Amino acid sequence: METRITELRRKQKLSQEELAKAVGVTRQTITSLEVGKYTASLILAYKIASYFHLAIEDVFLFDEEENQ
Repeated sequence: METRITELRRKQKLSQEELAKAVGVTRQTITSLEVGKYTASLILAYKIASYFHLAIEDVFLFDEEENQ
């Protein structure tokens, strides 16, 4: 799944470590999300979206064709 986490994080000049601490995960989890190796749980997606004051679908780009 594609995300805008890298873009949003860089706009706010946040490190992966800072974002990870803010949402209660490891830096490796943020790295995995950014490179598409991990799909966030609904709870984690909500925490990340809330951190950036956005809706989940504004952070996580869901491709219906990819999931059929």
